[in-house]
Amino acid sequence: MNDDPIYRISFMNQGEVYEIYARNVGQGEMFAFIEVEELIFGERSQILIDSSEDRLKNEFKGVRRTFIPIHSIIRIDQVDRAGSGRIRNGEGKVSTFPMPLITPRGSKDKG
Repeated sequence: MNDDPIYRISFMNQGEVYEIYARNVGQGEMFAFIEVEELIFGERSQILIDSSEDRLKNEFKGVRRTFIPIHSIIRIDQVDRAGSGRIRNGEGKVSTFPMPLITPRGSKDKG
């Protein structure tokens, strides 16, 4: 592995599975969000254009940092090199991780 880690982040967004690459991933300042910075996209090829990666580039155009809800994260891997980001249909293949209901500190059930 080289000194500059690269991460592959897979997460659910509106019924689709997004797979993006980034240089920095961590627990965000906002509660229950993963902070992703320095997104990496593949170089454009004159021969082959990947519409899925093009869609990702357009969606994240101008984004310096994105916050992904922790319950949407499927997986985060540290990889040797970045691949092509993609979007694929997640219907029937991926289930969201069950999350406990989080209540504000000090609130008590007055039932």
